[in-house]
Amino acid sequence: MNAVAVFDTAIDRAAAGIPAAFTARHASGGVYRFDPAAWCRDAIAGDDALIGCCTGHTLDVGCGPGRLTGALVDAGRPALGIDLSASAVRLARRRGAPALQRDVFGPVPGAGRWRHLLLADGNIGIGGDPHRLLRRCRQLLAADGQLHLELAAAGTPAWSGTAVVQTPEGADRALRWACVPLDGLPGLAGATAMRVVDTWTEAGRWFATLTPR
Repeated sequence: MNAVAVFDTAIDRAAAGIPAAFTARHASGGVYRFDPAAWCRDAIAGDDALIGCCTGHTLDVGCGPGRLTGALVDAGRPALGIDLSASAVRLARRRGAPALQRDVFGPVPGAGRWRHLLLADGNIGIGGDPHRLLRRCRQLLAADGQLHLELAAAGTPAWSGTAVVQTPEGADRALRWACVPLDGLPGLAGATAMRVVDTWTEAGRWFATLTPR
C-alpha cells in the first residue's frame, strides 16, 4: 500500500462512517494527525472566511472529498478541485464538485491563470517540500492571483520530508509531508518569490493569504 492508497483507504472508511483518523510521525519528533471524517463533512468551522476570500476562479489543491470546492460552486463561484486520491475525487464529484485526479506538480488545467488557489486542511504539507509546493503554486496563479493557506499554529515546530504512517492494518508506510507554522511563513514566502498580505485565526484554525512578488 503506497501513500496514495493510504489516503484512498482512509477516505473510503470515513465516508462509510468508520473511524479513519491516522497520524504521521517525523524523525524530528513532529506529529501530524489526519482526520478524513472532517474532510467528508459539509463544512468545518472557519471555512466561511476562507471561502469568502475566493472571489474568482479557484483551484482547490488537495481537495479531498470536495468540501470547499463544493461550497464554492454552491455559492456560484467557479472552482475546480484536484487530488491524487481516486476515492477523494469520486466523492467530490458525487457531491457535485468538479474535480480531477491530478498531481499538483504535473499538468494542471489553467496553469498561470488561476485567480485563487486553496491549500486548506494542512495541504501546505503536500509532497514534503513546502518550498517546491509554493513555487509550483506561484506558477499556477495569475500575476495578480492569491494563495490562501491553512497552517499549523504559531509556535508549532516545523518539519518536512518523510514521515511514517501506521495504517489500520498495522503496517508502516512512508509519507512525504510537512508541517509549517504560521510564524514560519514569512521566511518561506520570501524564499519562493511570494509575500504575505494577510493572516487570521478562526475557530482554532490558522490562515494566511500570499501573493506573487
